[in-house]
Amino acid sequence: MQQEDMSIVIVGHVDHGKSTIIGRLLADTGSLPQGKLEQVREKCRRSSKPFEYAFLLDALKDEQEQGITIDSARCFFKTKKRNYILIDAPGHIEFLKNMVTGAARAEAALLVIDANEGIKENSKRHGYLLSMLGIKQLCVLVNKMDLVDYDNKIYEKIVKEYSEFLNKINIVPSHFIPVSGFKGENIVHKSEAMNWYKGSTVLEVLDSFTSEKPQKDKPFRMPVQGVYKFTKEGDDRRIVAGTIESGMLHEGDEVVFYPSGKKSKIKTIEAFNEERRKSIGAGHSTGFTLSEQIYVRRGELAAISEQKQPEVTTRIKVNLFWLGKESLKKDKEYYLKLGTAKVSVKVEEILRVLDASSLDNKTSQLVHRHEVAECILRLEKEIAFDLSHDVMSTGRFVIVDNYDIAGGGIVLEALEDKQSWVREKVIMRNYKWEKSQISDERRAEKYNQKSTLILITGEKGVGKKALGKALESKLFEDGKIVYFLGIGNVLYGIDADIKSNSDNKREEHLRRLAEVAHIMTDAGAILIVTAVNLYEEDISIIKTIVNPEKIEVILVGDSKKSALDYTLHIADINPVESNLNRIKKMLQDKGIIYKSM
Repeated sequence: MQQEDMSIVIVGHVDHGKSTIIGRLLADTGSLPQGKLEQVREKCRRSSKPFEYAFLLDALKDEQEQGITIDSARCFFKTKKRNYILIDAPGHIEFLKNMVTGAARAEAALLVIDANEGIKENSKRHGYLLSMLGIKQLCVLVNKMDLVDYDNKIYEKIVKEYSEFLNKINIVPSHFIPVSGFKGENIVHKSEAMNWYKGSTVLEVLDSFTSEKPQKDKPFRMPVQGVYKFTKEGDDRRIVAGTIESGMLHEGDEVVFYPSGKKSKIKTIEAFNEERRKSIGAGHSTGFTLSEQIYVRRGELAAISEQKQPEVTTRIKVNLFWLGKESLKKDKEYYLKLGTAKVSVKVEEILRVLDASSLDNKTSQLVHRHEVAECILRLEKEIAFDLSHDVMSTGRFVIVDNYDIAGGGIVLEALEDKQSWVREKVIMRNYKWEKSQISDERRAEKYNQKSTLILITGEKGVGKKALGKALESKLFEDGKIVYFLGIGNVLYGIDADIKSNSDNKREEHLRRLAEVAHIMTDAGAILIVTAVNLYEEDISIIKTIVNPEKIEVILVGDSKKSALDYTLHIADINPVESNLNRIKKMLQDKGIIYKSM
């Protein structure tokens, strides 16, 4: 019978002896490659360095020179019970950010405190981070007991003080163990020097941890990593790939992709160089084909239709740990990565700030390095996720600032946004949508164009309608499937039942216009719509309904009077022919219409 695997993260302040403890675990469990221990001893002898078990871990030459572990390293050892993957998360303050990813997959944690130095700020920060990451199984190792003459009182003082801190963040460690990594005391073998300690060794505690079972009781979640199309030797499969974070998937299951709300059924479950299987569960990287082809993209979250739905919004309440060199501040643009989704984000409100080492609360408009904050974040576009207490892996995120991971945290609450009312309608529409047998690709190939919504906007009297109609004529003469839709066509047609005193009159007009645009673009057409003074909020409603990748915005008139994010700006529609050629070139450059050979 194959042994189970377990991932353990080991954390602690710099120089508190994590690497030495790991080296001891590897050496004393016989998990080192043959001759490795002797090789390192000989290297130390030749360089006149005293041998240290930490050197067994140091894969990088400069790590030995600096005496600190720079990157998260993975080590492997085994006992009679299971195989262990030990994640060495950095303790140095400069490398704290690596711990966010280093601890992300761990099922349990060892936290190391130097008996001689005592509890440091990082000892507390690491404890708080483990709490945020949802790691419940924790064993605290009071290391370097040999440096304090194995004094029971020093050990008991650290246990009392650190237990009080952990209690405040709702963590109850399974064990405290007095150890000496250097001497090998209580790591694998019982310590004779500390006969006052009657508890378990580190190895015994590791074996007592409960291995996380695949989360079959949780709803199915798989962030879409990519969609891969095969064409070799008549293979026309389109495989949706990703890692299953929770739940089970079976052939024939009806899956829904969020935030789009599109649905299909699982046709086959695919794996590389494996026998075909009918079902697959949490923890597996997999792929599957769909019975009906739908447009799915990276960043969406796959769920099963009859199970609990994920949350979808552009506003989230979060608890985050800030690691950036520059303070987190409102209105600055960052990127949020959750699952496979990556989206621009700004801080809408900082509700409260907490010092992770002192647990002191304060009100602030900034979140400084190593502080924890409860914030409201506003995303540029909606994403799908779960609350952290429902599914931890899809309720956890990192924030990127200037290409660096600057923070990480968990989602506490999904907040209503201005598109909530329309998004619910769109998800239901997509769920009930009768998909045509003709794919977007086939229509594009047949019509020699990609379906697109061209929105022409600007102030009154700038010539939007004339430009739109002229563009329709030019594209029609070029053989394109194109249609011009003035806003009046909608207002006095399908919108005729909207009362003039309705509270959300404008939003409902836009929703219905966008639904018409969705049908037209689904049919493969290029739709040209003119409307007065569209704002970003208006475009957001339209993008909730129409695939944003199919929308191009043209602003006509004075650009200084608009904060709109547009594709093309036309200051004056005259000369019309010249501007039509500009629009046509833009459409060609974007691959919407194809250049003549």
